[in-house]
Amino acid sequence: MSDSKVTASHLGRLALIYVRQSTLSQVERNRESTARQYDLVARATELGWPRAAVRVIDDDLGVSGASAAGRTGFAGLAAQVGLGQVGIVVALEVSRLARNNADWYRLLDLAGMTDTLIADADGLYHPAMFNDRLVLGMKGTMSEAELHILRARLDGGIRNKAARGELRRALPVGLVWSDDPAGGIVFHPDEAVIGVISAIFERFATAGSVRATWLWLREQGLKFPLQPAAYLHGHDIVWSEPTYHGVHNVLTHPAYAGAYTFARTRQQRYVDEDGNVRTRRTKLAQPDWGVLIEDHHRGFIDWETYLSNQARIGKNIRPMAHQPGTGAIREGCALLQGLATCGTCGRKLAVYYDGAHKSTPGYYCTGTGQLVEGRGTRHMRVGGAAIDTAVTQAFMAALAPTAVQACVAAAEAVEHGHDTAIEQRRRQVEVARYQAARAERRYLAVDPDNRLVARGLEADWEHALAALADAETDLARYHAARPKTLTDTERAAIARLGGDLDAVWAAPTTTDRDRKQILHTLLDEVNITICRDRKGGQGRLLLRWKGGASTELTVTIKRSPPAIRTNEDTVALVRRLAGHYPDATIAGILNRQGRQTARGLTFTGGRVQGLRHHWQIPCHQRSGSDQQPDGELLTVADAAVALGLATSTLHRWVSTGFIAGEQVTPGAPWQIRLTDEIRNLFVDTAPAGWLATLEATLAYGVSRQTLMQRVKRGELQAVHVRTGRRKGLRFQPPIPQPGLFETLQSAIGAV
Repeated sequence: MSDSKVTASHLGRLALIYVRQSTLSQVERNRESTARQYDLVARATELGWPRAAVRVIDDDLGVSGASAAGRTGFAGLAAQVGLGQVGIVVALEVSRLARNNADWYRLLDLAGMTDTLIADADGLYHPAMFNDRLVLGMKGTMSEAELHILRARLDGGIRNKAARGELRRALPVGLVWSDDPAGGIVFHPDEAVIGVISAIFERFATAGSVRATWLWLREQGLKFPLQPAAYLHGHDIVWSEPTYHGVHNVLTHPAYAGAYTFARTRQQRYVDEDGNVRTRRTKLAQPDWGVLIEDHHRGFIDWETYLSNQARIGKNIRPMAHQPGTGAIREGCALLQGLATCGTCGRKLAVYYDGAHKSTPGYYCTGTGQLVEGRGTRHMRVGGAAIDTAVTQAFMAALAPTAVQACVAAAEAVEHGHDTAIEQRRRQVEVARYQAARAERRYLAVDPDNRLVARGLEADWEHALAALADAETDLARYHAARPKTLTDTERAAIARLGGDLDAVWAAPTTTDRDRKQILHTLLDEVNITICRDRKGGQGRLLLRWKGGASTELTVTIKRSPPAIRTNEDTVALVRRLAGHYPDATIAGILNRQGRQTARGLTFTGGRVQGLRHHWQIPCHQRSGSDQQPDGELLTVADAAVALGLATSTLHRWVSTGFIAGEQVTPGAPWQIRLTDEIRNLFVDTAPAGWLATLEATLAYGVSRQTLMQRVKRGELQAVHVRTGRRKGLRFQPPIPQPGLFETLQSAIGAV
């Protein structure tokens, strides 16, 4: 069989057979389609290609053709087509090559430029011919549209079923789909699983944070159930150590509140750093969920409790710097953390701590008041010791009538929490006993002569018996540590203790976290308004209790005296200058820089001396010379005498950069480190041939300022003649350069 479009040029190149199935399940089940694609080798040989020139590309089996990303086979095919190594590309249909027009037209462009044919079950096409390209383009468009239609149908059916709450998807541990097709979501049949999930919700209601609930599980030694994703309808459970992520998922998943949800995440496409198209899932806010059916099934908590739990968890985020904490109780002795609000703007107050050991609390508002020198000032910053004391006294007075009942309820809560842990341990013992019995039955059922299997089953049985022994020992130990039920004598003792709440509050065993937790049980907010004067001020506190009641208090706020302290930069500068100058000179330097004392006065020698004595700064020690390893450090006047120059001349050379000068700080006197190199710059007689300033500007063709810049950068050498009638600078003459005529003559002579 031959075709008029096939030429000798095509037959001299390769024939590529492209084989692809969209998913691995299609590769496994639709074997007839895969076999038809492999049979296309015979189609290529019928068109005239020898069998040795036919190559099969099947690297993309099980990969979708919606994109070229991840399809190494298609990428290799396109590369060979672009290099002109392919005479024909054969596929069962166009959709096998690409279901994306961007990838499809890119292949068509390469095939048209390299004279490559494309064949499918319907015919043979040349992409360089208009009619064939038109047909191939329509097939590619229909292939992409077909994929869109298939996706739309499948997605529409899934969403329609999910809208009725009948779409069966993987559930979190503790919930399973009923075996009855008409049934819905039910609790897991294992009581141990239900027990630990219920314990998590009960503990969170008391602890108030995910982390505290997780730590409680670890402290009680309780295991956490895991349900592998493969068991969508099964009941297999794996027990492991509780993790924060697992506890957080239990407390935040809406299925535990009896709600059916769908499309809580959204898939987004993006381009990574390597230019590859990637996908990621992002969580959506509750109003953006695709489906939300409340009271769809029986839950561990109701929907209102779930919403309050989410709001509580959302507030438990650790605040950033200079941000108030509004969530979980944290460390620190500021008792009103999360409760105090600003009486001016209503914001939550942030906490700060003063003192050597950061033991004095205070509160400040994160909002800014008026602008002072371009910076916003806090309209509230107040010490918290007096405020905390006043709120504590008001809280004790309100709690006194119910103190006894609160103490008894606290003791009963401890007993209840311990009973919950014991019940969960009993369930774990039952699970371990069942696993041991099952391992025993499996071992007894095996043929004794099959020692390879018997030894493995025997090891499993021994492992199950050891796990059972550990579970029973743990149950016995924890049961022995259970708090005893309160007797009448103990209740009377608690009643006496409840009558002395102040002693309980101030007890060393009561932590600041405990105190703040107690305040949060009754208080919703403490609004603080400060009215100050020169002597101090008064704080008006408005305590808003849970339930709507409120209490007003007045607290006297003492005004702390302003700290008199010299600027740290000034102290550091005095420390540097003291090793070089006397106190009077240092005072002049500080005044020239506009610095002042702690009381806003100018500096004198005596004030500098007092500052040095306070900060234990040693004074300047006069000596014959301050010889340094790299030269003698002198003032400008002393250096001028040593060099035989006028002081004004040396000042001029320092300002122009002819010689380097040093300053300890801006405003301090200039100093010169007199080295042999600087001494060699000042001579009595200039070297032969060196030019004066005017002659040097003409010779170099630049200005005097440019000459000095070159000297400063080390590009030009110069000396200063200090004797004779023509005193001043002498510059090194330029090196003669050959002219254009001499250069041409040298080049001709070389030839």
